[in-house]
Formats: sequence, structure tokens, C-alpha cells
Amino acid sequence: MNILVSVGGAMEAVALALAGLGVLPSSFLLLQTLAALVPRKSPALRTALTTVRRPRLAVLVPAHNEAAGIATTLAGLRLQLHLGDRLLVVADNCSDDTALRAEAAGAEVVRREDAARCGKGYALDYGLRYLAADPPSLVVVMDADCEAEPGALDRLARGSAASGRPVQALYLMDAGTGAAGGVPTLSAIAAFAWTVRNRVRPLGCLRLGLPCQLMGTGMALPWSLLQGVSLADGHIVEDIKLGLNLAEAGAAPLFCPEARVRSRFPETAEGRRQQRRRWEHGHLGMMLGAVPGYLWRGLRRGNWALVALALDLCIPPLALLVLVILGALAMAIAAWFMTEATVPLGLSLVAMVMVGAAVFSAWSGYGRQILGAGSLLLAPWYACAKLPLYLGFLVRRQVAWVRSERGPGKGD
Repeated sequence: MNILVSVGGAMEAVALALAGLGVLPSSFLLLQTLAALVPRKSPALRTALTTVRRPRLAVLVPAHNEAAGIATTLAGLRLQLHLGDRLLVVADNCSDDTALRAEAAGAEVVRREDAARCGKGYALDYGLRYLAADPPSLVVVMDADCEAEPGALDRLARGSAASGRPVQALYLMDAGTGAAGGVPTLSAIAAFAWTVRNRVRPLGCLRLGLPCQLMGTGMALPWSLLQGVSLADGHIVEDIKLGLNLAEAGAAPLFCPEARVRSRFPETAEGRRQQRRRWEHGHLGMMLGAVPGYLWRGLRRGNWALVALALDLCIPPLALLVLVILGALAMAIAAWFMTEATVPLGLSLVAMVMVGAAVFSAWSGYGRQILGAGSLLLAPWYACAKLPLYLGFLVRRQVAWVRSERGPGKGD
């Protein structure tokens, strides 16, 4: 009997801890999604998109083995350039003809060869040092596999000029034919999860008057702010780190949903695995390793923009959040049978209801065209399928930047 009570007490403690970990991010997620559904008059930034003079800009495109698609990306960008703007490609440690194709497409090209220092951050730093000889008013960073929709550069530039802050575009990802394991329904679930992360949550923050995370592409950065930050490292989520550092310096990023950029999930299973591993291991590493420090400094200095970004980063990938809450609920039910403890069970149920409400709200407002209502029932299966990815974070965490394989003929 004593052993049973001890086991029940241990399970109650674990369930309480897991439920507590689930309640805070679930509540903030629900707040974001509900705010994204509330109609609101145009914010001041939207007005500035048509009234503020557009500054001189440079589009910086870091590229590693992007020969297959870079011409399309650059063609779309060139159509949006004004007199005096620049389009610079950093061909970073390329083993294909990315540089030649970029030059043929009309871009300035610099080649960087340093196999010991790989990663997007190093490429960005190299490009910025090149631009320093004739610095623009602001820099727009675009990934080589993304396409900017018409007017995106103009809206980003005007928004950044009006606010004096970094401005992040709406970064959309098309599922393609096999974006989540080759199963159409799972492809749609992956695309919906991306929409929640990159559209619904930033839009909710915008309507709450809060900043958003930088997303690595489609981001406009005033040149004056770039002088005080360091990008020369191989961090696998350099965009999130940069956004937090800028927020700490008093220039938190703003979301501009009127400016849109698009890309596609990799076509191959290996490419998708690499991409998910880089994104989610990087997110979890930042969440566990850096967020407590940013949150503490934000609270201590009254920097509420930094606090908001840190809290946003506390929301784990949606699949992992569901797994944590399901695990907490299972432990809480077992503890309730053994000890009749109700607090862990109640917290777990509250967290589950909040996540369910957030997912349904996001789907009803922004996901109907992506995912059928019945397909939502497969979301727990999708979450369980990603369990090895999260276990890999514990035993073999990815810390170095690795380019995702996109498909036959599309780079390495």
C-alpha cells in the first residue's frame, strides 16, 4: 500500500509539472488566435505603407547550392527594385553554379568559401560587410528559395522606414504534393500548422500591439540597427536570435501581413526531415537555453516587447504541445485513480481545452482552405509521428546549420 501511495505521489508530481508546462503556452496561444479573429481598423503601419517615402534598399540573398531555383527568385525581386536599389547574392560555399546563374539573372554576386564556418548567419554577415562600402538605408533579407509577391518589397521598406524598426513579411509555405510524408492529409496538416505559426500567431500579436518573431526571409532591417548586432555564427535559428537581440535593444520586429513571400516544403522525405529537425531543434534549444535569460532581462528592465517575444517563444511546436498535454492528462488520470488528486487533472483538462479552442479558432478563420474539418481528427497521429524528432532532441540534438535537400536537381 505504501509503495502504491508513493508511486501515486510521484505520478501526481510529474502530472502537475507537465500540466503546468502546458497551461502557460496554451493560454498565450489561445490569446493570439482569438486576437487574430477580431476585426480591427487599419493600424498606423498600414497607413504608412502608402504615405511614407520609400528608402533606398538592398536585397540580400544568401544562397548555398540554389542553382535550380535562384533565377526565378531573382526575377521576381528585380521587378520590384527602384532606381538606386541593389540586389546582392552571397554564393556561400557553393559546389554548383549558383553564382553564375545569379549573375546571369542580373544580381551582384559575391562568393564566400569557408568550409569551417558554414551557416546562413555567416553568409549574411559577409553580405553586410560587402554592402558597408556603400550602405543602403535598409536591408531586406530574402531566402534563395522564396518568391516575393508583387509589392512586398515596397511595403516592407515603407513600413520599416515609418517605424524605424525591423518589419517581417507574411511568410507562407505551400505544401506541394508530398510535404508531410507523401500522404495528402498529413501534407495539409503540416501546411495548417505552418499557417498557425507564421500567419495566425503573428497576426494576433499585431492586433494586440505586440511584436513578432523574425522568420529568416522577407524581413526588412534598418541599416542603423544592423551596426549593433553580430550575425557571424552558425546558429540554426539565427532569425529568432536576431529578433530577440533587436527587441532587447529597443527595436522589436513588427508584422506586416500585407507583404507576402512564399516558398515550398522540400519534395523529398529526407529534405523534409532535415528541415523539420533544423527548425524544431533550433526552436527548442532557444526555448530551453536562451528564453529564461531574455524573459528575466525583459521583466527587470520593463522591456515588455522583449517579454512578449520570449513568451511567444515559450510556445513549443504545436505537435509537441499536444504531446505534452496528452502525456500530462494520462499521468493525471493515473494519479487520480491512485491518490484522488484533482489539481493535475484539472490543469491538464484546462490546457487541452485551450489548445483545442486555439486550433479550432485558427482553422475556422484561416485553415478551411487548407484542411478539411474531418482531417483535424488526424492531428494527434501527426503529433505522434513526430515523436522521434523530439526524442532526437534529447539524445542527438542538431546544433549546426544544414541545408535541407529539396529534391532532384535542386542543390545537394
